[in-house]
Amino acid sequence: MTDERPDPDVLLENLRTEDEKTKGRLRIYFAYAAGVGKTYSMLYEAQQLFRNGADVLVGYIEPHTRPDTMELLEGLPILPPHSVPYKNIMLKEFDLDGALRRKPGLILVDELAHTNAPGNRNKKRYQDIEELLQAGIDVYTTVNVQHIESLNDVVKDISGIRVRETVPDYMFEHADIRLIDIEPEELLKRFENGKVYKPERAAAAMNRFFTREKLRALREIALRKTADQVNREQYPGGGPPGKTGRAKFLVCISSAPSSAKCIRWAARMAEITHSPWVVLHVETPEREYTSDTNKRTLQDHIELAERLGGEIVRLYGNDITGVVAEYAKNAGITNIVIGKGKNLSWKIWKPDIEDRLISMLDRVEIHIISSGESPRQHIKSPSSMIKHFFLSRRDTAKTAAVLIAATGISLLLQNLGLEDQNVVMVYILSVVTVSRITMGYLYGIAASVLSVLLFNFFFTEPVFTFHIMQTGYFVTLVIMLMVALITSTLTMRIRSQAKSAVSKERRTEVLYEINKKLLSTRGMENIVELSNSYMVQIFGRSVIFYTLDPSGGNSGTTGKAPGDPDTSALAEAAEQAVAHWVFVNRKPAGAGTDTLMGSSGYYIPLLSQGKILGVMGISCTGGNFLSQDQRGFIQMIVPLVAMALERQHLSDEQRQIIIDSEKERLRANLLRAISHDLRTPLTSISGASSALLEEGRNISQDSAKILIEGIRDDSQWLIRMVENLLSVTRIRDGGFQVNKTSEAAEEIVAEAIGRVKLRFRKRRIDAEVPEELLLVPMDGTLIVQVLMNLLENAVRHSGDDSIINVTVTKENNHAVFEVSDHGEGIPQEDLPFLFDSSTPGEKEKKDTSRSMGIGLSICMSIVKAHGGTIYAENKPSGGAVFRFSLPLEKEEKNDEAADTGH
Repeated sequence: MTDERPDPDVLLENLRTEDEKTKGRLRIYFAYAAGVGKTYSMLYEAQQLFRNGADVLVGYIEPHTRPDTMELLEGLPILPPHSVPYKNIMLKEFDLDGALRRKPGLILVDELAHTNAPGNRNKKRYQDIEELLQAGIDVYTTVNVQHIESLNDVVKDISGIRVRETVPDYMFEHADIRLIDIEPEELLKRFENGKVYKPERAAAAMNRFFTREKLRALREIALRKTADQVNREQYPGGGPPGKTGRAKFLVCISSAPSSAKCIRWAARMAEITHSPWVVLHVETPEREYTSDTNKRTLQDHIELAERLGGEIVRLYGNDITGVVAEYAKNAGITNIVIGKGKNLSWKIWKPDIEDRLISMLDRVEIHIISSGESPRQHIKSPSSMIKHFFLSRRDTAKTAAVLIAATGISLLLQNLGLEDQNVVMVYILSVVTVSRITMGYLYGIAASVLSVLLFNFFFTEPVFTFHIMQTGYFVTLVIMLMVALITSTLTMRIRSQAKSAVSKERRTEVLYEINKKLLSTRGMENIVELSNSYMVQIFGRSVIFYTLDPSGGNSGTTGKAPGDPDTSALAEAAEQAVAHWVFVNRKPAGAGTDTLMGSSGYYIPLLSQGKILGVMGISCTGGNFLSQDQRGFIQMIVPLVAMALERQHLSDEQRQIIIDSEKERLRANLLRAISHDLRTPLTSISGASSALLEEGRNISQDSAKILIEGIRDDSQWLIRMVENLLSVTRIRDGGFQVNKTSEAAEEIVAEAIGRVKLRFRKRRIDAEVPEELLLVPMDGTLIVQVLMNLLENAVRHSGDDSIINVTVTKENNHAVFEVSDHGEGIPQEDLPFLFDSSTPGEKEKKDTSRSMGIGLSICMSIVKAHGGTIYAENKPSGGAVFRFSLPLEKEEKNDEAADTGH
């Protein structure tokens, strides 16, 4: 069994393959510079496909002054661009919605790295192309080497120009790359002849960017990039022989400028060696003093790493080097990438991080990337530090009280004849106390200075002056000030660390609590309600949760924050369109992202194994965007909710599988049961009819009558069998509804006995019913069928001269019906399976005895549909008794109350 179990990796790969089959294919016409002929080649191939009958549409071609290129547009269907107003002008942009409505087989969209005008759904054109691919549309596009994100720093070093419009490298992973290449000399001739730009613009370009040396360097990079792509396609598992796939890169980042360069360098190396890479940021307690600018820079670095395909890891700790080293050991890191500024200063207190890493990780290679810029302070910000220097009446009073008390204690110690060093210790203790009981750094520093002044004023000669007569006291005061300042700073740092630790612990507790509650919660609605309540509680914002695409009419489940007057904004049609986009594209969108930025909420998909299980939206009305910390916390919560949803889906699927298998088992039992039950009457009918046909004139009238009655009885039995079979199937498939009305029990019994007596005229059936009228809520036709089945079963399994009894009683608000006989009874081994469609020993029964498997099975189904119970047992005196009860419910109670009142 273990050997036959499918490989999970193979299953995941098959899922990815199936997912890719539904997406469109991307072809990129790639070159090292403008004017090489990318657009020309793209249009030429499109013309060939169009002539062969392909559904080709020109989505957007950058307006050129190159007549040869523009001539290739003739005859091709063109999608009109849509106009976007921007700074009193109308810009022509690619009409994404028009392309999705048209949905051609192939669409041409020029300039992959283009930045869309404000007002478009997506910020970048490559995001438009991702939507087209997601919709199953093939796309042809163009791009130059300088626009590739991981090569941005290399291109800047070559050309001296920082290219702002870039494309993430993952766009190239599954794309068909077509390298369009010509010699740099030929390209320069095109510039000189005015085939690329107008003469005046061409001259400026040739003097700045398009020099022969720069073009050669860019061409080399483009060729190498294409070769790496070919190598990736040829060796998808980890590279050709000689290249190791065991390397794993770790990039340490901060808000320093060198971090972006480190990320791009690591991305290139990881692509070349086909190795995984991780981006690590260690947060320290000093993070709260980081300026908003540095926080945004750090977030830009994280987003850059995500675009380039790196794994993001955030850790917390005081010792950055120790945290990095510990993670590198546990994660199997082989290469660590660190950035450093141009001016390397000697540090007194501790060595540089790279030196410490080398001493701690002797088997890990350390790569130091120069940023080319002078180092700046990227941790502490003066503007942020100022926030911790504020005045408070309460803290001022506390500081004054502590210093006055310290002075009083010191004077007391002096009167007791103790040495001055004890007084110094008292003042240092007062500084620690002030730092502990006040907020911010101001009062700790002020207490340090004031304690020195008070010591000088009251305890150094001459007293009550700030003069220092003895030189030794001056050294004492300086040391005292330094110790007081250091003590105050360390105390504040410990308080800050404790506050940060409490915050992180609280976050961990919340995640643990959410996970524990989700693990114990069952039912899709309960999971949604629990998730919404926690999101509202944690973030104080209204939320909306979609488990199904709103395009199908699902309105989602909202959770209202206490301070939010209205949650209808998240339920508007425009917001539902954003949620639909997230369902389709499986990426975050809305406020604070580059897609549908004008939305009132931030929407994030709930994904598991590449399958989208839902979308969660969080209110960001009034421009109140989520902070990076909040978005990071959401990223931690979302996988827990997705896991709970997936578990519920699997549970529902498993339950449905069990139900389906049970239905199949019941059908199989029914077929086994009727295979025996139908054989005997059909044989009897066939034999009787054959005898009548062959010996019709020679058979006496009495014999013919007996044969015809046998045919009639067997035919009626078959009709009953078919009715029972249809009833069983209808009830157990869930397509059956019981319509209850109040019926008199004695009338139901009389009708059932009368119909059975028509077939078995010689059998004696006695009935006993209550003297008072007993009205029972039931479907009369079905209960008559139950009694007939039980009576027929009793007739067939008892002697011809035995009596069958039918009794109706009222017990504990239930009507109890009994059918008993004086026959052979029920075999003990058959009792547990009596109401199944077949019994274990049924196939061993003789053909002369008809089974009642289906009859008793339909009895069980009908009684259960009425909310009643049915069972059978053997009587001590011989024979069997079948009992079933039906609830009288409220109708009978009301009738009794009415009778009593009357």
